Amino acid sequence: MTKKIIISGGGTGGHIFPAIAIANAVKELLPDTEILFIGAKGRMEMKRVPEAGFPIEGLDIYGLQRKINLRNVFENLKLPLRLYRSTRKAKQIITNFKPDVVVGVGGYASGPALKIASAMNIPTLIQEQNSYPGITNKILAKKVDRICTAYDNLERFFPLDKIIKTGNPIRKDILNPVDRGEGYAYFQLDERKKTIVIIGGSLGSRTINESVCTFVKELSTKGIQMVWQTGEYYYPDIAKEYKDIQGVTIMPFVGRMDYLYRVADVVVSRAGALALSELCVVAKPCILIPSPNVSEDHQTKNAKALSNAGAAILIPDNKACEQLRDAVFALIEDDNQCMAMKENLKTMAQPDATEKIAKEVIILMNKRKK
Repeated sequence: MTKKIIISGGGTGGHIFPAIAIANAVKELLPDTEILFIGAKGRMEMKRVPEAGFPIEGLDIYGLQRKINLRNVFENLKLPLRLYRSTRKAKQIITNFKPDVVVGVGGYASGPALKIASAMNIPTLIQEQNSYPGITNKILAKKVDRICTAYDNLERFFPLDKIIKTGNPIRKDILNPVDRGEGYAYFQLDERKKTIVIIGGSLGSRTINESVCTFVKELSTKGIQMVWQTGEYYYPDIAKEYKDIQGVTIMPFVGRMDYLYRVADVVVSRAGALALSELCVVAKPCILIPSPNVSEDHQTKNAKALSNAGAAILIPDNKACEQLRDAVFALIEDDNQCMAMKENLKTMAQPDATEKIAKEVIILMNKRKK
């Protein structure tokens, strides 16, 4: 009999790409498995998941708006009704699809789906990416069957007997070595020069983009080149402003992350869990600027786990414009520090995380009694 899985969550690439990685890993192990995603309407998973070849259902749900203004206050007042409707829709989807297991990867849609699945005695699994979990997963942890984590010491938040440390799932193409020359050709770069890579997350980062603007015109004088992923929103203005600078490739979104990591000598990035897991696997010296606009300030906690291990440099968001320039130039010119960072990153890498999580999903799936 064909087994069925629902994977719920999304909102950012940091949730979506790991979810797709888990789905692909399960399909490799059990090709006949049917997989359905549940996401949030209007969020990027509604586009990215179908592009990856999987069906998705959308819930009319969003998170608590933390920035205080009149519009957000109004939106927060509507949140209980949206949560109620989303929970009803999740129950309808689960009842019709009849999954053998429901997996939550974080994001707005994860909560209603896991809550309903647990109430229906369907096996459930949380993939907790961060070193400090959000409130939704803390609540759900009491009801789910398994919690796959990437960091140590999470028994402070979750029942110890449910935790299995697997690491975070990463995109399979990151694990496969690619030709160095192909990477440089893809970004129209010079193989003889050192390369800085700027990654502001899947949605882009205003702080990182503004910080890069403070030194982008100096790169050519130092013989350094750059790939700058700006995010879709910021791309038109940045591309227009800096279109004539040689050795700087500006892109709204990079689809070939395997090429991007291959050409990178130093990476500047937000500190989302997916980004950090990939940086550990590819072992690229990095400067992390955690986003302050996330629940529980979890990106700062993620970044500290690397910086405390000598695997990254941490710059607070409110210090980036004044500190990033000097930090970038100092790091890319210090071969000894770069080498030390690479070795420390390798000790934290978990390249088989996706397969481990897929196997845990299959174990739970096989426990489901029809």
